[in-house]
Amino acid sequence: MSITKTQKTELIEQYRRDGKDSGSPEVQVAILTHRIKELTEHLKQHKHDYASQRGLLQMVSKRKRLLAYLLKKNRPAYQELIQRLGLRR
Repeated sequence: MSITKTQKTELIEQYRRDGKDSGSPEVQVAILTHRIKELTEHLKQHKHDYASQRGLLQMVSKRKRLLAYLLKKNRPAYQELIQRLGLRR
């Protein structure tokens, strides 16, 4: 259910701004999106896992705040990111 180290490094390489970047909003949103997709699949099978459901809501909320920040600071990067991730907005 959690993200492996290799998956995380692949996401960082795909979404980073430059060579040393590992914590930009784009990278954080990409990692959160991956975790949200995995947890959503888990909850489809385990409907009564309320602790995971709460964690999912927290991740969605954090992603929403990061996207709002990115929209405010860098609109073109925001547009590109939601298009690459396939998010609705």
